[in-house]
Amino acid sequence: MEIVIEFFHFLQSRKRYWLLPLFAVLFLLGLLLVLAQGSALAPFIYTLF
Repeated sequence: MEIVIEFFHFLQSRKRYWLLPLFAVLFLLGLLLVLAQGSALAPFIYTLF
């Protein structure tokens, strides 16, 4: 959790607010792949990509 706080401090100090949507999309995509790995919905999600 410390790395998340440090990342937000980096964004505030360097005024790099455009990185926040990029990391949010990457996090959601990774979460989707992890959750879909063991479910019956995996073949349907993989067709999206």
